[in-house]
Parts: sequence; structure tokens; C-alpha cells
Amino acid sequence: MLNNILSLASATTTVTVQSLLICTLASLVCGVGVALIYMFRNQYTKSFVTTLVLMPAMVQLIIMLVNGNLGTGVAVMGAFSLVRFRSVPGSARDIASIFFAMAIGLATGAGYIFYAFLFLIIIGLASMLLTASRFGEGHGGLRELKITIPESLDYNGVFDDLMEKYTRSVKLMKVKTSNMGSLYELHYRIMLKNAATEKEFIDQLRCRNGNLNITCGLVPTGKDEL
Repeated sequence: MLNNILSLASATTTVTVQSLLICTLASLVCGVGVALIYMFRNQYTKSFVTTLVLMPAMVQLIIMLVNGNLGTGVAVMGAFSLVRFRSVPGSARDIASIFFAMAIGLATGAGYIFYAFLFLIIIGLASMLLTASRFGEGHGGLRELKITIPESLDYNGVFDDLMEKYTRSVKLMKVKTSNMGSLYELHYRIMLKNAATEKEFIDQLRCRNGNLNITCGLVPTGKDEL
């Protein structure tokens, strides 16, 4: 069961139709598994999920057609390297899923059906476990704070006492003008000491900025492109 199915099928380098069909079927089944793992607690599109299902079979077919030919193998490697630069950058999970599907295709293309399924189970369970857990999540008190102040108010040190009282850390990310230069927008990255005091903190800021706009929200986590 652990042996290479291609070596069992024939002692020559010729790929039989039977071994090709078995490997292709295994690739499609594993591709469905990769797609289901990717869909677990994730936003997805039908086109990308379909690609994950078909990619192991496509990689497997290419590997079987190469069949030890060095020149063809170099050409295939060059073709795969172009895919990354001709496609829109995706998230880290998207790219990891693509490599996952390609690894499955490499295993089935080499005839190691059992190892392909074993790899699918181990990596799939690890992926779903890490996705379901809080591993790698940022601190719950991290916020993105935007404060609008009038141009007459000097923003240097005007909120220092409130920041010291309600936050563990604070960093002024950027300052920009708005409303024809009559207003300033201050963008902070803060870490709250206690998330329950967020409303009290905003009320205190409103008293300082003349009740102008204040926005406090979670830091965006969608920018995880590789």
C-alpha cells in the first residue's frame, strides 16, 4: 500500500491508462478535500474552490507526462513560476491552499496515492484546528482610533492624559487635513487597558475635540498578502 503505484503497474517508464485513471481519480478526491478544508470558516468564491479541486489532477497529469524527462521538467518549472506573477495576489491562506493542492498533485503524480491521502488528512486537520483556535490572533484590546479636531486645537499632547489613563500603548500613525484645511484627522493605533471602558474613553475624547467625529474600531486584519 505504501509503494509507488506506477512502479507496481509497470517496470518500464511507460504510464498505463489504468494507473493514469487511478491517480487522476485520487487527485480529484484529494482536491475536493483541499477545497473543503479551505472553505472551513473562510470566505470563498466558486471559481477559486473549483480551481483547488482541479489543481491536484492538473499537476499530477503534468508530472506523469514529464516522466523523468529533464528538459520537460525544467520547462514545467518555468511555467509554474509564471503563474505567480500573472495572477492577482491573494491572502496567505489562498496561497497556502494553492501550494497544498500542488503538493497533493505532486504526490499523486509520482504514484504515491497513500501518502497523498495521509498528507491531506494531517495537513487538513492541522489547518482546521489552527483556524478554529485563537492561535495567532492579535490582542483583543487593539484598536484603530480616528479623532477629528479643529485647526485651532494643537494636537501635540492634547490627549496625552487620556491616553495614559485608558490605554496601554498608543502610536500616532498619521495626521491629515480635511474640510479645506479647517479640520485635522488624527489616526492612532492604541491598545486599551480595558475594553469595557471604550465608551467612557470616547466620551472623554468628545469633550476635548468639540464633539467632532471620532471613530474607534478593530484593526483591519485582511491585509495578509504574501
